[in-house]
Amino acid sequence: MTSSLAGSVREVTLAYGRGRLDVTLPPGCEPTVIRQRPLPPLADPAAAVVDALDHPVGSPPLAALARGRRSVCILICDITRPVPNGLFLRPLVEQVTAAGVPLEAVTVLVATGLHRPNLGAELAELVGDPWVLEHVRVENHDARDDAAHRSLGVTATRGTPVSLDRRFADADLKIVTGLVEPHFMAGWSGGRKVIAPGVAHHTTIRTFHSARFMEDPRAVQCTLEGNPLHEEQLEIVRMLGEVHGLSAVVDEERRLVHVGFGEVVASHQAVVDVVAASVRVPVGRRFGTVLTSAAGHPLDATYYQTVKGMVTPLDVLAPGGTLIIASECSEGLGSRAFRAAQQRLAAAGPDAFLASITGKDLADVDEWQTEMQLKPMRHGRVELYSTGLPREDRALTAVVVVDDLTAAVAASMARTGDRSVAVIPDGPYVIPVVGG
Repeated sequence: MTSSLAGSVREVTLAYGRGRLDVTLPPGCEPTVIRQRPLPPLADPAAAVVDALDHPVGSPPLAALARGRRSVCILICDITRPVPNGLFLRPLVEQVTAAGVPLEAVTVLVATGLHRPNLGAELAELVGDPWVLEHVRVENHDARDDAAHRSLGVTATRGTPVSLDRRFADADLKIVTGLVEPHFMAGWSGGRKVIAPGVAHHTTIRTFHSARFMEDPRAVQCTLEGNPLHEEQLEIVRMLGEVHGLSAVVDEERRLVHVGFGEVVASHQAVVDVVAASVRVPVGRRFGTVLTSAAGHPLDATYYQTVKGMVTPLDVLAPGGTLIIASECSEGLGSRAFRAAQQRLAAAGPDAFLASITGKDLADVDEWQTEMQLKPMRHGRVELYSTGLPREDRALTAVVVVDDLTAAVAASMARTGDRSVAVIPDGPYVIPVVGG
């Protein structure tokens, strides 16, 4: 849904950290606020989860699936995703144990990819249910632990080496959980993506993140057909065998609006079909200025994750325009590996950085996010507003850091000669497009 605001002084609110950020737009600004077409929150989320488990897509109900199984591994996304795990982990565990699976044979595995582990209070927040933490084994995936992975060979299409966490690959019943939302590279998050890169070995992940995949024009948000990452992920699911998935959709307030369960590929696609029309918003034109966010906590905790919000609105940014993004970055820049990649970008510039990674079979850890930042930098001017990023790290962003969003919007309007400004309060969770 889009709406234009009237009046000479305007206030807009962006997702920022664990709250919202109020921004006064400058006089003369003609804003268009771009939001999702809202899906109504579920009146009884707990009942909806149970109903999804009882009425799956492409598989028997969970209670029937679990009969006779010796072990179960349930994947959950790490802390960078606002997944309502507290709503569905206990029902999943209770149904499989009621079907005869011993509780000690159930593992909840955090699909960290190459991110850091989630521990202590952070793990408790992620799991969202003290009962699960007390009664179920909850562990983190470690992509660098060679012995913890089982090789499945290589994909037939592109030769990606496939090695997955043994706790998942060897489980008798494999279940993935996650959010279905636009993903700026894999098309849509959730489902098959929670497996790879979620619980894959670093060689599998770094192959996915090489320039061979990243620079493919189909490796973009909301695109599955012809997307090389999606196609490889589907091939990995086929190599792995039987997998089931629970996919959730939340609204701007993180309320559950849809949930589905079933065979991992079919159930994921069914949820994509529900959410696609809500998050992909036609606006009919391009703008000289786009003011957006990194979607607030947890996605805007680091500059590393902030890059996603720079890429998703590019279809509506006029060439040479200004993309202004607000991201708290409460945890700073990101990993040491990402810092190293950003240092190379800041020192060498975009063209030299891209030349240095083209042709690699294995991307350096986290340099792929720096590569994705090249897309908005090629398109126009990128500016960042952040109250959490240390001042000494500003230069490593390789973008312009601003301290006043009102002044930044005014300067962009003057620079581009375009008074029209697109405002995207919830950042990468909304995909604005020019056409239908």
